[in-house]
Amino acid sequence: MANVESFDLDHTKVKAPYVRLAGVKTTPRGDSISKYDLRLLQPNQAAIEPAALHTLEHLMAGYLRDHVKDVVDVSPMGCRTGLYMAVIGEPDEQGVLGAFQAALQDTANHDRPIPGVSELECGNYRDHDLTAARQHARDALAQGLKIQETILLQR
Repeated sequence: MANVESFDLDHTKVKAPYVRLAGVKTTPRGDSISKYDLRLLQPNQAAIEPAALHTLEHLMAGYLRDHVKDVVDVSPMGCRTGLYMAVIGEPDEQGVLGAFQAALQDTANHDRPIPGVSELECGNYRDHDLTAARQHARDALAQGLKIQETILLQR
């Protein structure tokens, strides 16, 4: 089985909420794709409820694109503690940190219908919780986001 970067991260030593550059891949054409770990909750201490995480995914997918150029994807972590963001190029972590803060503020202030929530647009359109998603965004902002260095497992 191929190695998975996140399985080498020592989840007991990171301190959420944070932004972490999880890796950079170079395509056969020479383009860089950067993957960022946008962690909201401390691993193995808490988890975002599925409906709230689904709503965070919908909102942050749009709001991060408002603040970061060339976003390829924003997707939830299976452990339900945050999101991943893939972007073309190698934006600096401070810029991504600022964009993450701005997107979370946009999410905390979101007072309109959740985008992409219909049977035609979403594969599980009934499973959303805007109130909880907004609270997770507010909580992360109140705790203060930072840049987290990658801390590898000692094997």
